[in-house]
Amino acid sequence: MLEDIRKERLKKKEQLERLGYDIYPARVKRTNSIGGVVQSFAALSKKKTTISIAGRVMGLRVQGAIGFADLMDASGKIQVFLKKDNLKSFTVLKANLDIGDFLEVGGTLFKTKAGEKTIEAKSARIIVKALRPLPSVWHGLQDVEERYRKRYLDLVLNPEVKEKLIERSKIIEYLRETLAKEDFLEIETPMLQPIPGGTRARPFKTHHNALNADFYLRIAPELYLKRLLVGGFEKIFEIGRNFRNEGIDRAHNPEFTMLELYWAYQDYEGLMKFTEKLLKKFIPGKWERIKYTDALKKYSGKDYKSIKPEQLDEFFKKEVRPKIIKPTFVTDYPASVLALAKFDEKNKSLTESFQLVVDGTEIIKGFSELNDPVAQRAQMLDQEEERRGGNEEAFRMDEDFLEALEYGMPPAAGLGLGIDRLVALVTKSHSVKEIIAFPTLRPKDLG
Repeated sequence: MLEDIRKERLKKKEQLERLGYDIYPARVKRTNSIGGVVQSFAALSKKKTTISIAGRVMGLRVQGAIGFADLMDASGKIQVFLKKDNLKSFTVLKANLDIGDFLEVGGTLFKTKAGEKTIEAKSARIIVKALRPLPSVWHGLQDVEERYRKRYLDLVLNPEVKEKLIERSKIIEYLRETLAKEDFLEIETPMLQPIPGGTRARPFKTHHNALNADFYLRIAPELYLKRLLVGGFEKIFEIGRNFRNEGIDRAHNPEFTMLELYWAYQDYEGLMKFTEKLLKKFIPGKWERIKYTDALKKYSGKDYKSIKPEQLDEFFKKEVRPKIIKPTFVTDYPASVLALAKFDEKNKSLTESFQLVVDGTEIIKGFSELNDPVAQRAQMLDQEEERRGGNEEAFRMDEDFLEALEYGMPPAAGLGLGIDRLVALVTKSHSVKEIIAFPTLRPKDLG
């Protein structure tokens, strides 16, 4: 059926080309966006201003010598009135125009008897011939994988998806502008790294042919941003992609966007206050606090010392975090979980750290940064022991980073904010796939 429609549209394309029409022109006459026309409709129609618009045909009704088309661009939708007496191209359009085609229209504005805002076409031409039909019905969640695979159709047919991506862009813009006003400087760090570091995660591995060397897609920019603190920067951040070779679920995608921020001469308490100030517009209401050990006891009945250190993080993620619904800072994580955080002054088995949890999901993790190179080496050695024991997510020993610390890194606090999770929360999306334009999916040929 689909192939029959495609063949029919190919015939129309060939027919238009034989008649001398350029149906994929490089230049289009467009004086107004459709949204702008709708917004200024009263003034434009009163002056009988001739305008030119362009967009995709989303609806088409032609009978006899007249027809109506619904035209949509990125800014909105409007009805077009097509009349044989007004258009030299009417017969050609009637025979060859289909839903999904792009149309350029010039004309004046009026309202129909039903009160619908309409442009009366005085000129019209096909500027793109769509060879495949748009799906007449998009079946929502039962076709969720197909929606993600063909996101371009999802965007055409589901305006709310487009709105979420627009909201994502605005959130990122807000974060950048707000941090710039607070004198933070954005600096880009390598995505190809010889040693993956900055968090516990399994990396993706690749090979550089010219250097004949293996590299890893970064799991975090942390260790490079800290090198910048050593170099004299005091307030820095980066918004960019990270890559982790992990499972896919409602809160995880193998490539994702993070904001990482580092602030010299600040500690985790001050950073928590700044975090609440930064995100209060997105996460209103009272923000609560609970210590990690107390949360573990409250929601699982377990003492953290009763759980093996290598199992503690996973246990907390599964048994405790999903039960924390209100915006909550979970503070003072065990040192066995955070190998880059400064130890608590009163209890060296804990760290000066926090995690912001909302609706059972981690949005931010932050801490006072460990800047003692001897203590940091010991932490990395412990992680190497875990790796030798089979934990592929454990930290790697990074001698270059340790050398940088030995030159002196100022006291500092830092955080990582999951942009995808924040946007999903703000837009009330059930999964981060909803707010990532092209989420990672299993290739179809793998079943």
